[in-house]
Amino acid sequence: MGRMGWDEYFLRRGHSVHVMDQAWRGRSASHPTQINPVRAGQAPAASLPTVFAAGREDAWRIFRFGARFGESYPGMRFPLAAQGEFWKQMVPDWNFSVGTPNPSVTALNLIARRLGRVVLMSHSQSGIYPFQAAVASREGIAGIVSIEPGACPAATDDMAPYAGLPILVLWGDYVALSSRWAPRLAGCLAFARAANAAGGKVEVAVLPEMGIAGNSHMLMQDDNSHQIADWLVGWMARHIPPG
Repeated sequence: MGRMGWDEYFLRRGHSVHVMDQAWRGRSASHPTQINPVRAGQAPAASLPTVFAAGREDAWRIFRFGARFGESYPGMRFPLAAQGEFWKQMVPDWNFSVGTPNPSVTALNLIARRLGRVVLMSHSQSGIYPFQAAVASREGIAGIVSIEPGACPAATDDMAPYAGLPILVLWGDYVALSSRWAPRLAGCLAFARAANAAGGKVEVAVLPEMGIAGNSHMLMQDDNSHQIADWLVGWMARHIPPG
């Protein structure tokens, strides 16, 4: 929102950055071969993919700008003056119809093998993908940074794939006020306890507990995004030294 994004900021802080479009989202969205045959009468309507899209009213609550559309939480740091530009970024979510194995997870494994010693960073709906990639193969994965993931691995899952792997799960503010996000934070805390008991190196960090208040779900677009990026750079330097 008028500031340098994390892709360029991390690059300027000395990290090579690769931004991946996940399958069936954003610029990689949709699969016309599942739509056109229905229009042509060659396939039944039931074969159409499931598509989700959040309107502004729902997104306002989901992204924790406030409890009701148009009313922001006190001290909230998302730049609401730029919300017009933000809404232009909203894209349909075709993820409910993505194939198995998830091509985004397969791609993460591929890029990790090609580049070596990568830190897989994810956010929100894509938050689980680095964990799934680590389960498939640890080759080339030096660490995971998951920003407010839609889900962490279940505490009852096999924790062996995460043993010794530096993992950070980062959360913003107002989480306890959200019936959507509070249970997800609790699930990530349970995962961290289970993983660490099995030799993991998982840290769950909540920004208000560190004295950084007011962050929405869109941490990388809040007005203190560079402060958070600097903290992440420091965390990676401490926990994932260069190979």
